[in-house]
Amino acid sequence: MAGCCHDHGCSSTPDSNTPRWRRALWIALSVNAAMFLAEIVAGVAAGSASLQADALDFLGDSANYAISLGVAGMTLAWRARAALLKGWSLALLGAGVVLSTVAYALSGGVPKAETMGVIGIMALVANAGVAVMLYSFRTGDANMRSVWICSRNDAIGNLAVLAAAAGVFGTGTAWPDLIVATIMAMLGLSGGWQIIRHARSELRHTERVSVA
Repeated sequence: MAGCCHDHGCSSTPDSNTPRWRRALWIALSVNAAMFLAEIVAGVAAGSASLQADALDFLGDSANYAISLGVAGMTLAWRARAALLKGWSLALLGAGVVLSTVAYALSGGVPKAETMGVIGIMALVANAGVAVMLYSFRTGDANMRSVWICSRNDAIGNLAVLAAAAGVFGTGTAWPDLIVATIMAMLGLSGGWQIIRHARSELRHTERVSVA
């Protein structure tokens, strides 16, 4: 992302209200909503903190894609406000995952590695497809960039869940699952902060333009 175009919505950034962008968001929304339902059920059944953390991420992303659809075509200021909301929601989800991971650590249970592996592969295929589809929008405004960051984090998170499944299977303990859930929480907090910083930059720019 050379230069400052992604901060100020100049003409070289992708258009935020094209049929291609809206279609990509609808597909991403549908995939994430379906995977949230699959992962939350499987995560509870398997007793896996990392699966449930990933499921919460799917839920947050579904809401974020819906918000992006709602503000597509609006002014940069409104899109930046929406991105700011999404950044804070992602950070709060990360904090929620930290709390749930602590609760699982205290419970002392061992998750079902086989279930983690099967669902993790399904989620990876789904998220990799969405990330590839959204790759060309990664240099857009804060709202577009937030969508890309969410998709990128999801794909990384799925690889981590598969690693956790292998670790649980190999060690017979819950620690690999808990470690991966913590890493995913940190990804959520980091991604949320990136989105918040970008959105604030765009809001400051729109304020300077309106005053000038």
